[in-house]
Amino acid sequence: MTAPATPSGGAGSQTLSRGIRALEILADADRNLSIDEVAAGLGVHRSVAYRLLRTLEDHGLVARDAAGRLTLGTGLAALASGVARDLQQVALPELSEVANEFGMTCLLAVLVDTEEAVTLVSAAPRQTTAVVSYRPGHRHPITRGGPGKAILLSLPESAWPTDVSPELRAEMAESRARGYTLSRDEVVPSLRSVAVPLTLPGQPPAAIAVIHVSLPRPESEIAERLQAAARTVSRSYGA
Repeated sequence: MTAPATPSGGAGSQTLSRGIRALEILADADRNLSIDEVAAGLGVHRSVAYRLLRTLEDHGLVARDAAGRLTLGTGLAALASGVARDLQQVALPELSEVANEFGMTCLLAVLVDTEEAVTLVSAAPRQTTAVVSYRPGHRHPITRGGPGKAILLSLPESAWPTDVSPELRAEMAESRARGYTLSRDEVVPSLRSVAVPLTLPGQPPAAIAVIHVSLPRPESEIAERLQAAARTVSRSYGA
C-alpha cells in the first residue's frame, strides 16, 4: 500500500500522521518488521522512523521481538476494545462458530475512509493444521479481496471508487446475482476468500468472510453458511 501524502498543517500534524501510518504499516505486514523497513514504508530517514517508533513503544502501541524487529503492541488492544464494542461482542461468537465449522479464519470487516475495508474482529479455528492469521486492523481497498468486494456490493454504484474497472463491474454483476463475492491471490498471495455483505443500522457497510489457502467445501455452501451467520449477527444486533 502506498503511503498517502502527509497533510499540511504543521509539524505536529505531520508527526501524528506518520505515527498513525507506521501503525498501519505494521498492521498490514504479515511478519515483524525492522526499523529500516518501516522507514522505507513511511518514506523517511531511519532516524525519523526511530523516534516515532520509540514514542509508540513508550505508549505500548509498538513492541519488539527477541531480534529487535517491530510489531503492534498490546496497548492497541485496549484502544480497539472501545471501537464498535457492541458489534464485536455480538459478532465474535458467530465468527468463532463458522471458523470451527470450516477450519478457516472467519472475520468481519467494515468500510473506512470511503474506499477501504478494515478487519474489525476475526476468529481462528481451534483445531486445524494450518491457521491463517488475519489480525484486526488489516486494511485493503474495497476493490480487492472477498470482504472488500462484499462491501462494494452493498454500496450504490454512485458511491464506488472512480477506478473500478469494467472487468470488476462485470464481476460485481455476477456476485450480486449469486449473493456473495470470491477472491484469490488479491490481497495476500495464495489466500482464497468467500464473503457476504452485512448491513446493520447505525454501522458502516460491512462483510463477513472466511479466508484460507483452500476451500474445504463448495463456494456456494460456504456462502450459504456465511449468509446465515450474517442473519444471526443482524438479529443479535437488533436489526
